[in-house]
Amino acid sequence: MEKQETFIPRQPLTIIQGVPFIKNFADGWAKVESFMARPDDLLICTYPKAGTTWISEIVDCILNNGDLEKTKRSAIYTRVPFLEFASPAFSSGIELLVNAESPRVIKTHLPVKLLPKTIWKNNCKIIYVARNAKDVAVSYYYFYKMALVHPDPGSWDEFLEKYITGEVAYGSWYEHVKGWWEKRKDHSILYLLYEDMKEDPKREIRKVMQFMEKELGEETLERINHHTTFKEMKDNVMTNYKAIPKWRMDQNASTFMRKGATGDWKNHFSVAQNEKFDEVYERSMAGSLLRFRTEI
Repeated sequence: MEKQETFIPRQPLTIIQGVPFIKNFADGWAKVESFMARPDDLLICTYPKAGTTWISEIVDCILNNGDLEKTKRSAIYTRVPFLEFASPAFSSGIELLVNAESPRVIKTHLPVKLLPKTIWKNNCKIIYVARNAKDVAVSYYYFYKMALVHPDPGSWDEFLEKYITGEVAYGSWYEHVKGWWEKRKDHSILYLLYEDMKEDPKREIRKVMQFMEKELGEETLERINHHTTFKEMKDNVMTNYKAIPKWRMDQNASTFMRKGATGDWKNHFSVAQNEKFDEVYERSMAGSLLRFRTEI
């Protein structure tokens, strides 16, 4: 586990089928592509920085019928393995999943076109969470600064340009959210919006319970809701990633759980940046019925 010398930070992205990937992840791509899904697998999918850890903790709580003691058994990245994760210093997502008991909950940031075929073949349930593009841009910038598997983000202005053109890990936000939105028409996908979760978390948790076919009472719902608030999760060593060594995640540069807010983009976008972003957004989302709120 402690093989720091094998980890080379700030490597350039690698392209797989037109999508930019973290180099270590790309090196393990063959195993991801041939991943053997099980019919009772539940997949959690998001574009990065769209509430992945939040929804993962909610799902794990529901799976364990609201028994919060069971959420303390290990860190969230062990309880909900990251499918495409690979690093010379840690167990890969595939290794964790092969040894995991069913039912497995799996995290991924993959776009629709790169999902392993056995997930579709086994008709696995999928929960997708989408967050508005502007807040994702800001959160992703800070994540790039602290997660050293990414290339250097440069300045905010430089990073925003790359984000707009899809030259960041996992590619275009537009293609990602639209691809999954369309896929829900022919697959069992619960498509949630981050802003809806912030506005009324209990309402959205109920949707997840129903999707998972779990009937849990109001008291359990309230317990899960409190446990998965941003404040609770930021202070929870099982969800805040503080156990990850600094040479891989430098939380002095930015905390993994930074703000969890809607509308923080207003503190970062200049007027010119906002105008340009809106132009690209309108063009990129033209024809889609998918709508986002940039503040609540």
